[in-house]
This record gives sequence, C-alpha cells and structure tokens, in this order.
Amino acid sequence: MSLSEPDRELVVAELGREPTTAEAALFENLWSEHCAYRSSRPLLSAFESEGDQVVVGPGDDAAVLALPEPDAADVPAADRDPDDYGDQYVTFGVESHNHPSFVDPFDGAATGVGGIVRDTMSMGAYPIALLDSLYFGGFDRERSRYLFEGVVEGISHYGNCIGVPTVGGSVAFHGGYEGNPLVNVACIGLTNGDRLVTATATEPGNKLVLVGNGTGRDGLGGASFASEDLAEDAETEDRPAVQVGDPYAEKRLIECNEALVDEDLVLSARDLGAAGLGGASSELVAKGGLGARIDLDRVHQREPGMNPTEILLAESQERMCYEVAPDDVDRVAALADRFDLGCSVIGEVTDGNYVCEFAGDADESEVVVDVHAECLADGAPMNDLPSAEPAQPARDLPDPEPALADAVEAVVSAPSTASKRWVYRQYDHEVGARTALKPGDDAAIMAIREAGEAGETAGDDEGAAASDPDHEGVGLALSSGANPNWTQTAPYEGARAVALENATNLAAKGAVPLAAVDCLNGGNPEKPDVYGGFEGIVNGLADACAALDVPVVGGNVSLYNDSVEGPIPPTPTLAVIGTKHGYDAPPAALDAAHAADSELLLVGAGGDALGGSEYLAQAGGTDRFPDLPDTDSTALSGLVASLAAVARHESTLATHDVSDGGLAVALAELMTDAAGADVSLPDRVAAFDETPGRLVVQTTDPEAVAEAAGDLPVLRLGDVTSEGTLSLTVGGESTALDADAIRELRGVIERELA
Repeated sequence: MSLSEPDRELVVAELGREPTTAEAALFENLWSEHCAYRSSRPLLSAFESEGDQVVVGPGDDAAVLALPEPDAADVPAADRDPDDYGDQYVTFGVESHNHPSFVDPFDGAATGVGGIVRDTMSMGAYPIALLDSLYFGGFDRERSRYLFEGVVEGISHYGNCIGVPTVGGSVAFHGGYEGNPLVNVACIGLTNGDRLVTATATEPGNKLVLVGNGTGRDGLGGASFASEDLAEDAETEDRPAVQVGDPYAEKRLIECNEALVDEDLVLSARDLGAAGLGGASSELVAKGGLGARIDLDRVHQREPGMNPTEILLAESQERMCYEVAPDDVDRVAALADRFDLGCSVIGEVTDGNYVCEFAGDADESEVVVDVHAECLADGAPMNDLPSAEPAQPARDLPDPEPALADAVEAVVSAPSTASKRWVYRQYDHEVGARTALKPGDDAAIMAIREAGEAGETAGDDEGAAASDPDHEGVGLALSSGANPNWTQTAPYEGARAVALENATNLAAKGAVPLAAVDCLNGGNPEKPDVYGGFEGIVNGLADACAALDVPVVGGNVSLYNDSVEGPIPPTPTLAVIGTKHGYDAPPAALDAAHAADSELLLVGAGGDALGGSEYLAQAGGTDRFPDLPDTDSTALSGLVASLAAVARHESTLATHDVSDGGLAVALAELMTDAAGADVSLPDRVAAFDETPGRLVVQTTDPEAVAEAAGDLPVLRLGDVTSEGTLSLTVGGESTALDADAIRELRGVIERELA
C-alpha cells in the first residue's frame, strides 16, 4: 500500500506534518476509488433519491423505506399520499465484491454476502432476502466456469448457513468479463420506526464497542486492492487482500444484533467492511461531526503481534462497531457473551480529532493516528476526468440470415438466456417462510404481514405467508440485473432499458415500483472511452428511474474492473423493489386448464431494432439499439402502471416479460407439458427484438386486457393449445419445439455442470 504523491501533499498540508505509517495507510484506503468514489461522485448527483417513502436515503449503510399500507400497495408511488405509508420499514442496499471474487471465487463471493447483510443489520433491520447479479466470461471457457461454480458455491454456502434466502437475481455470460467477473449482491431487511438505527454518532462520552469475530490479517488493503486494475498475477499476489468468512459467526452476530436493538442498546452502528475498523469507526464519528479516541490494544485479535496499521485496516469479517451509552456497556458485553462473540470496548466518542493509540509490547502507548475525522472519511479530492461519448453501431444485419429453427435454438440455448435453475436450486430460497413467489419467474415476491399485528417485529415474521391465508398483507416484489449486450452496444440507451426491464419484471407480477439501488460497474475511468461509457450508464439509469418515478436511494460504485483481457462492458446493475396488495401473482407458465378458452396477447410496443440482442450475438451483425418511450414525459411510469394493472386483472392467467432473447425466448419459457401456443410474427425483428416494457399475457378476456392496458398497443399473438408445443411462424418460415426439446435447450448450464 502506498499513498500517491499528490494525495500525500494534500495530507501533509492538512496535518502540517508528514503522516505516520498508519495515517498514510488510512488515507490511502479511505481516499481510494472504492471508498471515496473519486471518479464517480461528480456524476451521481444525476440520481433523484427523494420521496414520501424514503426514510433514509443515500449515504448510510443501507437505505430505509416505508412500506405502504396494504390497501395502497397497488397504487403507483407518485399517486400515494404521505399518510398511505405505515410504520413497517424495509432496508435496501447493494454491494460489489468483484476483485476478491476473481482472486478467490468462493471466499470473495461469500464475504460479499456477509458484508451486505451486516449493512442491513447496522440499520437495526433483520435481513429477509438476498438478490445476486453475476457476470462471467464466455460459458465455453474453462476459467469462466471455474469462477462461476466457485461464486455460486460461496453465495449459497454463506446465505444458507446464515438463514437468509437468496430469492432472485441474474446471470450473464459475456466475453468482456473474461478477466474480471462481477459479483453484485443486494439485501433487503425488515424493521420499523422504533428499531431504526443509523451510522451517525450522537454524543461525546459514549463508548465505541467492537462486537464479533477477532481481528486477523485477512483482507488487508482490500479497499485499495479494489481500486486497481487486476494484474495477471492477481490470483497469487492479491490473495491476502481477500477476506475469509465464517457464516456461523455471522448468524450469531445477526441474532445478537437483534437482541441489542430489541433492548435499545445501540445508539449508532457501522459494520466493518472496506478499510476495516479504521473505515467504520472514522466514518461513524465523521457523520456526526465528532471525533474518537481509540485504544488499538483493546481490539480483540486472533493473530499475535499485529501492528497498528494491520489492526486498523484488516477487513476480517463478522464484526460490528456500535456506539453505546456508558451505562449499557456491561449489558452489551453480556449479550455478546450469550452468542459466543468477542466484545471489546475500544474507545469513546469525542468532540476532537480521530485519535488512535497503540502500545504493543512497549511500556507506554503512543499516538499513531491524529487526524480530523471528516477529512479522513470524506476529504478525498474528486477527479475531473475526460470522457469520449460512444456512438451507436450502424445497421448491418446477418446476410444470409440463419434458418429460423437454427436461430430459435441458438437463442433459447444461449447461456445468458438459458435456465438458471442450476444456480437458484443451490440456494435455500424458502428459509423464513416469506417467499411467496420463488426464483425462476420474472420477479420474486416476499410476504410482509400488515404492520401493527400482534407480535410483529422485524425479526419474528417467520411464517408470514403461511399465517396469512387470506394474503392480505403487502407483497414485496424484487428484481435485479443488467444486460451487458445492451450497455456495450449503447451505454445510455442500454442503461435506460435496464431500468425499464427491472420495473417490467415487477409489473409482470402485478407490483408497482417503490425504490431502487444501483451497483455501477465500469473499467479504468482514466481511459476517456471507458469513462464515457460509464457516464452514459449513469445518465441513462438516472433519467429512466426519474421517468419511472423510482427514487434511487443508495448504491455502490466499482471501477477499475480491467484486466489483461481489457475493460468490462459498462454494467449498471439495478435492484428494484415494488409492492402489491397480497402475495398472489400470475405465473410465467401457460395455464393448461384454460387453453381452449384463452388467447395469447402481447402488451406494449417493440423498438424495431436488434442492437444488443442475443440474436445478433449468436448470428453476427450489428444494429442500433431499439427505441424506448420518451423519458421527458410520464411514458415510462404510466407504461409500468398499465402493465401491472394488466397482470392484476382477474382474467389474466399467465404473464411473462419480453427481454433477453426477445419474444422467441419469452414464448419458449411459457410452454409446459400440457400447454403450448401457435404464434405468427411478421419478421425476425419482431421475433428477437429485446425491447423491454412488454408482456406476453394469457387471458380469457382480451377486450378487458386491452382496456386495462390503456394507451399501450395490444397485439394478438395466437392461440393457446393443449399440445405442449411452441409452433412459431416468422415471415412465412415455421419451426416447432415441444416442451421436452425446450427443456433440453434451456438446460445447457445444468447439463454441462452436472
């Protein structure tokens, strides 16, 4: 670790002296891109983050959102009154663990889960669900499969052990991630107004208490490591920067945190993640405009002879820093002991500088850190970087086009569009008994009982769905992901499509969006073309979310995702939560019982282009990105509200959004052994265009669906049959696939990794 010369000059000017070794290391990590967002923060003001539902917005460990009362859960957020929201809150946050997951896929991904769960806990919330969005190089590459298997194993091991279900997400394979995979994980927690905690220290004289695992040397310099390009020897040279997780300790920490919050013992909290104890404690007091005095010798350690820099910057997992009133310290220690966790009173909050002392083997302590907390935690200078705006590709479609049967089979079996059953079957997605709609559909739905019921607290909502047979609570719909084909083709337009796609996933299950968090992944921002692409995804996501009336309430930025293979595609993972009255939703599978008296409709307009499509990825060629509704109007928010109304209509039997792979894939995914469809389309663009904001709907009342759709176009696709076969005619050319053939094509990941 080393502080750059320009930064060293700024630090010397601030301190009036040369920094100590520990101070230089703290500044180097806390002023890194990973912690300080030096290249991205100038762009992030584009996001709108306010709304009646927003209790805590960006800047804390996680956002906090008020849930609407059940009767208002179907109403778009922009149309609700402030008094439509109750005292039931959810927390929402997202993190990346990209570089660690390349060096050590199992531990890198596992500790990414642990970190975002602790972000949830630090807000006084109980974690109830996880979403993972994963990006790897080509599935045909041995290295990509190794990383893929290790990451999924790490997520499943950690999430299953701590009892938090992973209920949704996405997986994409793209050559741009060959040397730098992405692991983005979101967490949703449950709390209320009485239990809410923030990361803002409150008063001098209060104690700082460290609870959790002992501090070791793992994860040293993780923040600075995450702010550099991955080198060819990263797997061996950077291994010490990867944390090692202990999920059973995290489970005990979750339950201890619940007990501490139950007894109102926590005044503020911060989990120990990037930059370890130094990061958590300095940020905690800096947010309150305060300081701290910390005795590093008091930190409980699991390795001998650690120096002050190691104690401050180690990113050992399963640790929390709490601000506690002096009279409550003994009770905190007793609860930590009950859950077999370490506990150290490491210092206190002051109204002065951030000061750390250390003696080690010496007779007397010496001051190793003495800086202004706000300068350390929030004083990094921002970068002013040049950018080059990318251009959309021209139309150059395949000539000759592949045979329709070959094209459909190639797109349906492409790893990015194929079934992800191999992934989500490794996750315990039902633990907690809140999962009303499981993985494999457009969105997951978690059952949240109506706030105020007897016995309802953040952590005792076990059996929510089962205990509410009338399904009268709030259904919390969840979706996350991005499409690198889209954003590589056209960063701005592709990011807009990512936002609309995630909102459409919620609408397909009858939910309306509540809020979003983003994980913005890019390459080396010092390269103008890379920074231009990153700027494009930021602005595209911001414009679309504003048009959708979806506040972006938090997020994460991960840059320097470059390797010897080159930069990743700009990747704006968006996680969106929405609400609906009740937990029921139409499935993404045709209803065979009503095959004879139902029709298949397409609700929404296509974009008349194939740019960024899986069809072109398989067949070759280029095209501009499809047109999307105008963000200067209410077109996007109205579109999503209309789609949700269609999904909730009593005549709707099945719904599925059109996105990756276009209509051809959406139709194939709807087929069952007992129900199929006979569909005719005018041309290849209609079959493979991936414009989001569209639903395939099976209904017994097409006229009623058209009325519910409002101004959206409604096209009759064809008949639902009882033969379990997709018969598809495109421009006069026909092909057919039965349910067995579709399962075989879509099962490529499970088959290859069996």
